[in-house]
Amino acid sequence: MVTSSISSISFIATPRPRFGFITVLRLLCAAAVLSATVVHADDYADVNILVRAGKLAEALTRADQYLAGKPRDPQMRFIKGVIQTEAGKPADAIATFTQITQDYPELPEPYNNLAVLYAGQSQFDKARAALEMAIRTNPSYATAHENLGDVYAKLASQAYSKALQLDGGNTGVQPKLALIRTLFAPDAKGQRPSAASQPSVPVAAAPVARPPAAISPPATAPVAAPAATVASSGAEKEIEAAVRSWASAWAAKDMASYLGSYGKDFDPPGNVGRKEWEEDRRSRIVGKSSISVKLNDVAVSVSGNKAVVKFRQAYSADALNVSSRKTLEMVKSGDRWVIVRESTG
Repeated sequence: MVTSSISSISFIATPRPRFGFITVLRLLCAAAVLSATVVHADDYADVNILVRAGKLAEALTRADQYLAGKPRDPQMRFIKGVIQTEAGKPADAIATFTQITQDYPELPEPYNNLAVLYAGQSQFDKARAALEMAIRTNPSYATAHENLGDVYAKLASQAYSKALQLDGGNTGVQPKLALIRTLFAPDAKGQRPSAASQPSVPVAAAPVARPPAAISPPATAPVAAPAATVASSGAEKEIEAAVRSWASAWAAKDMASYLGSYGKDFDPPGNVGRKEWEEDRRSRIVGKSSISVKLNDVAVSVSGNKAVVKFRQAYSADALNVSSRKTLEMVKSGDRWVIVRESTG
């Protein structure tokens, strides 16, 4: 891993170095956020291996050779932006990520990386604007929300420092500044998982824990499965079927079935109203010429009439391919399981 004074560049996840007393932003790598097609997976992997080995010049050459034949490929262009960042060429990286946002405005990750680069140049207003665009594109994008909090904290620290310069006798400012420094001190943030504890490849969600098997009774008596286990297993199947039905409706652009998969108590991400959210989803879905939504590593956890479903979602629409982790919170409504909250990451 190569780091700069402002960012940590990671193919999956790494701890982040500090910028003064504030936690610095996370720069994402394409391998963690954009899915590769089977045909080109080896090309992406080869370039990523060169980057991991620190062979940045060779990696950039390979990326450019690939892009000569496929200049609009978002995956390789994203990787190229990461290479330019690691190579200490922020202006080139900014140009690369900016172009991706113009060609693929629905992708939040390039906006996030632009924010990291702008923050590295102390252009915090630009960083804030880029992160707000990332969140507008994907309101449940946790990394962008965290990074935006870090940017706001940096802006606040600058404002408090200026206030002290102008009025050194203001006793109310110093505690606020000290609080921010305490919150973002290395010891406080050092509780994050270390690089060694982070997975180097996406890890499937843990399977639902099963109760230990009971001791078998004498052979003369038939063994009956515990009622609770049978009910839980049946609910899991119903929930997974509901989730796959939701994905199928999305892919078919069947808006009635898709929106009907969400319960009346659904909490749209991003603090928007239900009507506004539905209009946004309709415009995003219906306008696509073709959509594919595939679910993998589905794990269901049931607790009474509530459930949490975690899976990896492979989404394709026209020329765009995106792979991400998703979590759905669901409740039993009558004889149906409906979505009440969803998040990505």
